[in-house]
This record gives sequence, structure tokens and C-alpha cells, in this order.
Amino acid sequence: MPKITVMLADDHIVVRQGLRALLDAETDIRVIGEADDGRQAIRMAKRLQPDVVVMDIGMPLLNGLEATRQITRECPRSNVLILSSYCDDEYVQQLTDAGAIGYLIKQTAAQDLVIAIREAKKGNAFFSPAISRRLLEHYRQAATKGEPVRKGSRRLTTREMEVLQLVAEGHANRQIAAKLLISIKTVEKHRQQLMNKLEIHEVAGLTRYAITRGIIENPKSIHKDPPQH
Repeated sequence: MPKITVMLADDHIVVRQGLRALLDAETDIRVIGEADDGRQAIRMAKRLQPDVVVMDIGMPLLNGLEATRQITRECPRSNVLILSSYCDDEYVQQLTDAGAIGYLIKQTAAQDLVIAIREAKKGNAFFSPAISRRLLEHYRQAATKGEPVRKGSRRLTTREMEVLQLVAEGHANRQIAAKLLISIKTVEKHRQQLMNKLEIHEVAGLTRYAITRGIIENPKSIHKDPPQH
């Protein structure tokens, strides 16, 4: 039987080394690539076409949510399995909406990861038990109350999420424009739109939002507003 091919996407090399050691011990799994940021993960997934991508959320340049959305769209044969320290219910929902087939909490992942990868290869969803229980309870409560399962939230577009991450990482509009290959005026438009949607109008607030959602990792201190140009 051919081995299940796996790509690891995590910006911590120690984490990737630990995951690789765990997976290399399995006779039916082969790690074929490692990425340390979201953009590299997308490029590598397109090139390698792995069966399963094990994806962290809080990565530089492009977070795991947007990387997942793009990989599931552009590499339909690759199933994305989220492995993260963050387990916020809304974020789990957003990642499954983005196409992730499963979601594991890092603290308990060692015992579940191999099983989750095998299930993901078959196209089956897999969640850490704690997340499964909360999702089930959420659906039960919604059904009991006759409420729709999903609330009509004001979701950010892919581009707005990219701008949010770069703003939260401390980049000025000119730097964001250069990274995303768009005009400064377009950056300003996306920036204003995401601020309006989130009802957050200062960079410190956007940074806190990005940290709590796992879009970026907690910096040593919340920076002040960078220059606009």
C-alpha cells in the first residue's frame, strides 16, 4: 500500500521536528515537506500535492486560516488538518468553513494525530474530543432553541484577513502594499473595511483581536499605531 503523504506547516522548528519524529515512526505515513509560514505552505502544497497538510494557525506572513482556505481551493486532493493551541469555538467554525477536515488541540495531539491523519486521508472529519463535545453541544442547543446553527457574522474577506495580519504584525501601509503587490490606496480601503466590520479602529485593538484569534502570536508588547505611509 502506498504511504500517506503529509506536509507540516508550523513556524516553530522544534514543533515540526517533534511531529516528524512522531510520524516517521509510523510505517504507513511519510512526511514529504515542511513549511514555516502560510505563503510557503501554499506554494509547497501546490508543488507536492500531499494527501494531508498538518497546519498551525498562528504563522507569519499568512495565517493558517487563509492558508487553509487557499490550499483547499487550489489543491482539492489535499485535506487540511488543523493543529493548534487555540480552540476558540468561532475560530474552529471559521476553519471548518475554510475547508479544514479536522482540528486538533496541540496539548493533546500526540495521541490523536496519527489517527486523525489516517482519517483525513479517507476524507473523514476528525476533531479533538474536547472540541467535538463543544460542537455537539452547540448544535444541540441551537436545535433545541430552534435557532440557526450559524449566526450571520460579518466575515472578513481573504484580502482583509491578509491586511489584518500584516497590520497586527506592525507593518505600515506602504510595506503591506509591497508584500501584497497592491496599491497603498487599496490597502487603505481594505484596512478601513476590516476596521468597520470588526468595529475596532486602532492598531493596538486589531493586534489584540489577532492574538486572541490565533492569527498572530503574542508579541512582547502591543505596538503603537505605525505610520500610515
